[in-house]
Amino acid sequence: MAKLSKNTLSGLMVSQAMRRQVIQLTKETTISNSINALIKYKINALLTTDREGRPIGVLSKTDVMGAYYAGIPIDTPVEDIMSSPPLFCHEEEALEDALQQMRSRGIYRLYVMDPKDERVVGALAYPDIVGLLYRYCHDCELSHFRQRRKQVKPDTVKRFFLRDIMTEGVQAVHHNDSLSKVMEDLSAYRFGAILVTDKEQIPCGVISKTDLTLAYKHHIDPQTPAETIMSSPVESCGADELLEDAIKKMIYSDVQRLFVHQSHPEEIVGVFSLSDAARIRSGSCHACISSRITIESEAP
Repeated sequence: MAKLSKNTLSGLMVSQAMRRQVIQLTKETTISNSINALIKYKINALLTTDREGRPIGVLSKTDVMGAYYAGIPIDTPVEDIMSSPPLFCHEEEALEDALQQMRSRGIYRLYVMDPKDERVVGALAYPDIVGLLYRYCHDCELSHFRQRRKQVKPDTVKRFFLRDIMTEGVQAVHHNDSLSKVMEDLSAYRFGAILVTDKEQIPCGVISKTDLTLAYKHHIDPQTPAETIMSSPVESCGADELLEDAIKKMIYSDVQRLFVHQSHPEEIVGVFSLSDAARIRSGSCHACISSRITIESEAP
């Protein structure tokens, strides 16, 4: 019999959200070749191993950005800049416990280790958790998606809006600020991306750690103006948008954050990220718990 849980993640295991593919490179791999792997597989970090294949560290885009800022030669081995040691969880560990470990340690991912043979069998990051939440929400009979298709009125389910979840306030750099200044701000505020404004203080673009990683790869001078590598236009959504709609937009647009505006796209008032979505532990509302109860009840 299915048991009602406190939130959507309660009772779920790491194995239900983790990804099985783990990109691993040896510690002797150069930063340049590591960037190639990060971009090719569209990942934010890779596992580094010793010559015997044992995991010894993690190379993230944050580490790469730090090397770029410090002027470290791009043919330097990743052993010199990686974070160590990697942090692990197990397949049968409660998903909530893994999420709590990520939040308390201020990290973006855990690697999943088989306790029997100490072999890495997967990885768990915020996009994996949010993707699982989205699937449950999408399949729920009370989901906004289904109710909208069925034109059910009125909607009596209490739902989350971005204004309830977003991180309020926005840090920005000027379009003429150097990439070094961008990296300093990203590091100081622990951001994955930062807004770029024009001379009228109007948002005109975004620079992410991915953009900076590519700039490093292409040997762009860190004193180059921010506007040179920024992405435009700014991906944003309204503060009154439903949480599940924003999650859907991030998943299908393959972005990890959205800037949140009020009535006009130029009026940016906050940021909504995948970590914010994971923190709320729900795809949209408590209705998505019923979807998981149904799935579990029908499982053979």
